[in-house]
Amino acid sequence: MPSTPPSSASSPVTGAIPGHTSGATSDGPAPAPPVLAEIVRSGFVEGRHRGSLVVLAPDGAVEWALGDVTAPMFPRSSNKPFQAVACLRAGAELDGERLALAAASHSGEPFHRELAEKVLTEHGFTEDDLRCPADLPMDPAEAETYLAAGLGRARLTMNCSGKHAAMLAACRAAGWPTRSYLDPGHPLQRLVAEVVAEAAGEPVAATGVDGCGAPLLAISLTGLARGFRSLVLAEPGTAERRVADAMRAHPEHVAGTRRHDTWLMREVPGVLSKLGAEAVQAVALPDGRALAFKLDDGGVRALGPVLGRALERLGVDDPVAARIAEHPLLGGGVPVGAVRAVF
Repeated sequence: MPSTPPSSASSPVTGAIPGHTSGATSDGPAPAPPVLAEIVRSGFVEGRHRGSLVVLAPDGAVEWALGDVTAPMFPRSSNKPFQAVACLRAGAELDGERLALAAASHSGEPFHRELAEKVLTEHGFTEDDLRCPADLPMDPAEAETYLAAGLGRARLTMNCSGKHAAMLAACRAAGWPTRSYLDPGHPLQRLVAEVVAEAAGEPVAATGVDGCGAPLLAISLTGLARGFRSLVLAEPGTAERRVADAMRAHPEHVAGTRRHDTWLMREVPGVLSKLGAEAVQAVALPDGRALAFKLDDGGVRALGPVLGRALERLGVDDPVAARIAEHPLLGGGVPVGAVRAVF
């Protein structure tokens, strides 16, 4: 049974992100982040998405970057693979699809909901033990089918239910309290903070609350890319490599049948990919190359075009990159423009 991690090890600091409260410097306002994508309708640029992006070379060095890639930010669900690593370190018995679901922002399709319920049952829990909020399926098409069947919001349907089921399994394995598993001071959440800081190669800058209620840990985009790189380069059999391998072997459980993380991990051998809310994305290739970006306005419509272009810049020569990049704009039901990357 794992011991409780020492409270002094890589503990996150709750509160505002140090040095990034106003965006201003002693010389005046900070420069605006660069434009990463444009919204072009009928040949007219009607909007822009600004953000920051970093690409790491195979040796882990920063190969190129746009914007500020050292400032702390919330990776949102791009941190889930590290949370899954912590669950394994705590002793959770998860593998294959179950481990992939532990790192998932799933679409709420039937196979997601059924497997999350199985994980709970196998470890002596029910849906009522989950502390994530009740929700509808994240995938719009699945949500329509779900509602048409007369179903309502449920905790199992919430996209983080696999992660929460894994956290409960980890607490049961370690002998830790289960009711308070989302408390930032809980042994599991302190262990998560250690794993995140270790993977990112930098301390956690701030702690918030994610949409699912779990602690949310701030690191830089460079740290996020570095963390994903560490997962794919970890030694076989380690918790880090087990998570990466499970995600890549079962990408539909990480996302869903109509999601770009699934397409990318299914069609490009060895790639690890995970999005996060507010337009965060992290990707690592098996040779150590990695990328991470965030769009400042959280505009998810630009996430695919920016990711597709970043993959091209990263050297991913595969049709899936072009498919991910496609985001047409409609007028009268027909394409009249597109969201396009501009870097």
